Amino acid sequence: MHPQKKQEIMDDLEDFANGQSFYQKTGRAWKRGYLLYGPPGTGKSSMIAAMANYLSYDIYDLELTEVHNNSELRTLLMKTSSKSIIVIEDIDCSVNLTNRKKNNKRNYCDPEVRCGSGSACGGEDGGNSITLSGLLNFTDGLWSCCGSERIFVFTTNHIEKLDPALLRSGRMDMHIYMSYCSYPALKILLKNYLGYEESDLDYHVLKELSDVVDKAEMTPADISEVLIKNRNYKQKAVTELLEAMKTRADRNFKCGSLRDKISDEEEQEKRALETPNEGSEFEEPCKEGENKEKMKS
Repeated sequence: MHPQKKQEIMDDLEDFANGQSFYQKTGRAWKRGYLLYGPPGTGKSSMIAAMANYLSYDIYDLELTEVHNNSELRTLLMKTSSKSIIVIEDIDCSVNLTNRKKNNKRNYCDPEVRCGSGSACGGEDGGNSITLSGLLNFTDGLWSCCGSERIFVFTTNHIEKLDPALLRSGRMDMHIYMSYCSYPALKILLKNYLGYEESDLDYHVLKELSDVVDKAEMTPADISEVLIKNRNYKQKAVTELLEAMKTRADRNFKCGSLRDKISDEEEQEKRALETPNEGSEFEEPCKEGENKEKMKS
């Protein structure tokens, strides 16, 4: 990822790990939440592993679809140890906790009400009755204060689907956007996989890479695959990567132009439907006037 963003995350992790006296003095629970969001293949899972390695913390990977109710969720929290990272990946896909504002008349259970495993709240989740309220209490409620030095990490590809209550500070304190590969991140990948420093590459090649990398919108996973496949042939790896990025950039440009064209056509059609035909309003009276003149003659 971008070196500056990586350093910010490392500094924040260090402040948390060394912050026992601060949390005790302020009376806050010694925990912190991170939300990793962005397109697939941008390194969200790898980031979690890197955080655990950096702090030497354990990882608890929580699969919400296997937890039947809020009580079981609380029990699992109490079994976790200090100096640990509790992870819920793809939280927008795990259970239906995304939108409280849509009122579904068929579902008579309030999503904010705690439900037991035997209630009708399970619905299509096969008996799963975890509610948004239960998850909020899991991350920021009374029981989350038991134990210390815990980190909660949620990941999602679609942050807009998550309820705002889940995203606020105190629950998800730091929002980290995992973006497409940038030029500084690309240089790190070239160094890690091919052993190439910036000075080892031709100036014109570097210029082309810097010009096209943002337009290509390739994830670090996409770029890594090209480099791994040709890691024994370094020059070929750079050449193929450049060609792949140019191809992706051209495709993105064409798709963008097509989307803009479709959007313009839809807007014009919408205006045509909403706006009355002014020409026809004036044409008819003229014809009536002409007919009257003809009758007089």
